[in-house]
Amino acid sequence: MQLKHFLQFNDLSRDEFDYLFERTHWIKKKFKQYQRYWPLKDRTLAMIFDKSSTRTRLSFEAGMHQMGGDAIYLSTKDTQLGRGESVEDAARVISRMVDIVMIRTHEHEIIKRFTAHSRVPVINGLTDEYHPCQIVGDIFTFIEQRGSISGKTVAWIGDSNNVCNTWLQAAEILNFNVHVSTPPGYEIKPELAGLNGTNHYEEFSDPNDAIKNVDLVTTDVWTSMGFEAETERRKKDFANFLVDKRMMSYAKKEALFMHCLPAHRGEEVSSEVIEGPQSVVWDEAENRLHTQKALMEYMLLGEINPESSI
Repeated sequence: MQLKHFLQFNDLSRDEFDYLFERTHWIKKKFKQYQRYWPLKDRTLAMIFDKSSTRTRLSFEAGMHQMGGDAIYLSTKDTQLGRGESVEDAARVISRMVDIVMIRTHEHEIIKRFTAHSRVPVINGLTDEYHPCQIVGDIFTFIEQRGSISGKTVAWIGDSNNVCNTWLQAAEILNFNVHVSTPPGYEIKPELAGLNGTNHYEEFSDPNDAIKNVDLVTTDVWTSMGFEAETERRKKDFANFLVDKRMMSYAKKEALFMHCLPAHRGEEVSSEVIEGPQSVVWDEAENRLHTQKALMEYMLLGEINPESSI
């Protein structure tokens, strides 16, 4: 089986995502029925964290245990990586001792360097530039609630950060559209987002215009990890980008609201919206668990015939 990595959303094809979403549905159903499914028995996941995490650590660690495997938590503060050991040397050693690696770090270049020297699959748990696992979970959530995302329109309100970049990549792969609304100075950088063109997104200066008649509204915190020094300035710059009930009223009546969490109520989203009937935030958070289980299974075992996994 050919070694696969998942560092950006566009590392996988449309067909592979179609398989993963079907597989996720099957795995989640097993989980909800309390039926044991251990395809990854005796397999070990190394989770390397250079940034703090709640959902990423919990979903990967719990997911690996639920699939019959083991997960080892490694913080760069507690390993030789925090004392100057090279990323390349760490990759050579760690990948000889485990079966799959998830990394949550800063610059995307770090995970690329690790992957270049790894003997096992590597999954991006988040970098400053991309957050592919989040968007796989988000799109699966949309499919659960509304069916195929193909041909639909997503509104991204706020900073053109790693989550936004990944939504834009997903739009190209899965054939949907993204309306992006950011304050001046926070616009999309197509070369950073790794896009092939501009056919699947449109930029709006007014977030109310961006949301008109869309199928999904999504946002993130105004200040991502690593940019805390800019917090006060960003609060002023993003003051008109709060997703509240009035703004949501411009979307389709059946439009959904998503947020990758953690949320700052009263900043990027109002309590009324995140707790409201259009919000699927908690399903979205749970689905990180199920989509990542399907992803790890695929990276380690390839495509599985559903009948053979009963």
